[in-house]
Amino acid sequence: MAPRSLAVFDLDGTLADVRHRLHHIDGRRRDWDAFFAAAPGDPPLARGVALALSSAERHELAYVTGRPERCRRDTLEWLARHGLPAGRLLMRGDRDRRPARVVKLELLRRLAGEGTVALVVDDDHQVCDAYEAAGFPVVRAGWTAAEPVLEEAQEREGRT
Repeated sequence: MAPRSLAVFDLDGTLADVRHRLHHIDGRRRDWDAFFAAAPGDPPLARGVALALSSAERHELAYVTGRPERCRRDTLEWLARHGLPAGRLLMRGDRDRRPARVVKLELLRRLAGEGTVALVVDDDHQVCDAYEAAGFPVVRAGWTAAEPVLEEAQEREGRT
């Protein structure tokens, strides 16, 4: 039996609503430890979760996130708590500060080396542009408003 294709999902802004913790990184003094410590309290984004669950009927799920590796346990617990299927979870290294569009494309290419990527879902327009330029089929998660502070964290500071 041939392996199933992959449906790859981002977390922050796609499956998880991070708005309640953005205040930790908004302003000159950014508290990254508090920002990531609050992640287990993220409410799920209904449209993203529904798409993940329907995608799991046809594809194996995987997750690519700009969250640092030190958040792995909290992230896996969050996925399970909200009924999302188990799947590979690829995360940035704890000291990796490259822009999200660079790190996440590298992680996605690693997954693509193991199987066909049927779709990849992300809310960050720069990440989506990079995925599309590399030939991946993209679904742009437009169910939450863009948050400038989050985009800055992803692209300029390489933090999430």
